[in-house]
Amino acid sequence: MTDRPTDGPLTGLRVLDASTILAGPLAAQILGDYGADVIKVEHPTRGDGMRGHGLDKDGESLWWKMISRNKRTIGLYLGSPEGAEVFRALARTADVVVENFRPGTFEKWGLGYAELSRENPGLILLRVTGFGQGGPYADRPAFGTLVESMSGFAHLTGQPDGPPTLPAFGLADSIAGIAGAAAVSMALFQREKDGRGQEIDLDLLSPIMTAVGPGVMYADQLGIDQERTGNRSQNNSPRNTYQTSDGHWLAISTSANTIAERVLRLVGHPEVIDEPWFATGRQRAGHADLLDGYVGEWIGARTREEVIAAFEEAGAAVAPVYKPSELLTDPQVQAMELITTVEDETFGPMKMQNVMWRMGRTPGRIRSTGRARGQDTDEVLSEVGLDEGRLAELKREGVVG
Repeated sequence: MTDRPTDGPLTGLRVLDASTILAGPLAAQILGDYGADVIKVEHPTRGDGMRGHGLDKDGESLWWKMISRNKRTIGLYLGSPEGAEVFRALARTADVVVENFRPGTFEKWGLGYAELSRENPGLILLRVTGFGQGGPYADRPAFGTLVESMSGFAHLTGQPDGPPTLPAFGLADSIAGIAGAAAVSMALFQREKDGRGQEIDLDLLSPIMTAVGPGVMYADQLGIDQERTGNRSQNNSPRNTYQTSDGHWLAISTSANTIAERVLRLVGHPEVIDEPWFATGRQRAGHADLLDGYVGEWIGARTREEVIAAFEEAGAAVAPVYKPSELLTDPQVQAMELITTVEDETFGPMKMQNVMWRMGRTPGRIRSTGRARGQDTDEVLSEVGLDEGRLAELKREGVVG
């Protein structure tokens, strides 16, 4: 028996997570973090591809432990009529279904929104795809890498004289997962007003296009495509990473003029503050070589601790470029409990990122790490009326696992 949610703002909500890899599962994870009863539906023998992503320990994916936390796991083959029938029974008890199959796949299995909502008019169906349910690209296979490229992110990332650069992690999927949780919350709010659910069409491209910024407007209104600037910004300077005398890297940003003035006073060049071009961040960006030289020389002669202490005393903004291991010991991360310890059935105490925001009255929490494939099949399916005999029959047929 799993630790069923009894607290959090979404207590009483049931979510079926029939999605794979990252964006959909992350949306469901967030809902589970805040109290939803999330049921992870996987293929009975193959499981979710996330089980093979990232580094493993003793043959178990560590990423899976986080992305599937707070979820009960069942094995169910949706492509068979019997499996689809069981899924419809589950959907009758659910508030939200999350899926990320190619457009038309759920309909082929008899699991489209028209079918599911006929028996459950309040159901919300979150559909996550690379390019959306319609349009000429709808049937294309898509991964985060492709939309990171198409969105303008890769075009803007990297050194000016270097190639476009892709992130080393699932950026587009992660942004879409967070957006998906927000979209479900909006649909739930609307359901409170009229009692009806709805279908949500979430493509991976839209959220990261928004995150990239106003480039589309610049192209439309000014005929300008932004170019790569490395760690510099077209909007302010000094803004870069700088190496300390003990080999660490620090990041500085001076979006506010007052911060820029404090930085230049600190590094011993107050004379530039009176220059006409110092008045705005965009004008300062035109003199980045000069300003980076002043800041880089000063930082390069001092240790990381010395630089951070001096910046804090001057009221200027600076942050270390951390390795993940350094987050584990950072005093701010520790004070705010941004990383927490969760008990895992296999590995015991395990540290991972905590829930993403802190709510005063109904805080979220992590009740369990990602569970074994099919660990909760019997428990979950018995809740929708399948007796031991029928479960055994479906297991022999390979429909459930």
